[in-house]
Amino acid sequence: MTAPGTTAAPAPVADVTPPDSTVLRTGTLSWLVPRRSALAAALLVPLLAVLVALAVMASSTGMSLSQTLSGLLGTGDAGTVMIVRDFRLPRIFAGLMVGAAIGIAGCLTQTLAGNRLATPDLVGVNDGATAAVIAAAAGSTTGMVGDWWLGPIGAVAAAAIVVLCAGGAGTAGYRVLVTGIGVSTFIGAVSDLIMSRENDNTAGGVFLWTVGSLNGRDWGVGTPLALVLLFLVPLALAVGHRLQLLRFDDDVAASLGVDLRRLRACALALAVALAGTAVGVGGPIAFVALAAPILAQRLSGPTRVPVMGSALTGAALIAAADALGRVAAPVELPVGVVTSVLGGPFLLWVLFRPDRATGKA
Repeated sequence: MTAPGTTAAPAPVADVTPPDSTVLRTGTLSWLVPRRSALAAALLVPLLAVLVALAVMASSTGMSLSQTLSGLLGTGDAGTVMIVRDFRLPRIFAGLMVGAAIGIAGCLTQTLAGNRLATPDLVGVNDGATAAVIAAAAGSTTGMVGDWWLGPIGAVAAAAIVVLCAGGAGTAGYRVLVTGIGVSTFIGAVSDLIMSRENDNTAGGVFLWTVGSLNGRDWGVGTPLALVLLFLVPLALAVGHRLQLLRFDDDVAASLGVDLRRLRACALALAVALAGTAVGVGGPIAFVALAAPILAQRLSGPTRVPVMGSALTGAALIAAADALGRVAAPVELPVGVVTSVLGGPFLLWVLFRPDRATGKA
């Protein structure tokens, strides 16, 4: 009780800040920064820098650190400068952009479907992009694949078929996943049919790209991909923040003001655009879309949708696999072959290890 004529003190406002986050305030603006995710990103950036440095040096000829630096600075002989500046740097840059795009696309599809195995590979996006590029190369006598921008077009077409067959983009994630598997199988069969009718030169050149390869990638494809990411990554971050509510029941998410159909449609559209562009540049590189979000989730914790962590992890995986492919054998191995070899054991680890977010295997 309070004495007559006095006013009771207001009750203290409870602190609703999540225990793993820090609030940064500037005037009337404030940002909620997840500490663990920020720390994971801070550790991934220097790791990525180290991998890029190793990728610049990696070659079957054993280029030394001093030769690499002289080529990078332009003080070495003309051949070394050309190898480092004209061949390796554009290729590494394109690989980083491809890895980031694939990582984000995998993060969005896994969260959307509520399944760690749900990647663009399984929902028909990669096969649609691959089929478009293969169809453009049909009849070619040079064995060169089509333009990179055909990848997003094929991905959008495949995604449209999946969405129509699944009953709409806003339906439950598992329906899109199951429908995507069927559409992916059909499109893959069509691509195989096209390849079987081509001459050996064309089939051989296109096959190298279909396993995932960064060979011959230059600034002409890396720069447009960087501009695409500059536009799509902020959108993916915003959608990923809203996708955190899908960890609850749909009724709970709807009661919190989430338009589930619009959110799922936006997430799927972004995943399609990112995966299609990445496939158009580097081919259908396997397992990165599966591994990057899972590894990023382990680093950032189960309460977040690790969009930025998936981008950094995907870029790191591509850089490491591309460098390893240049030194692991006398003949250069495509990056998709390296990720496939390493991805098999990783898939077994995923299947037999429970998901921390759900507690299920």
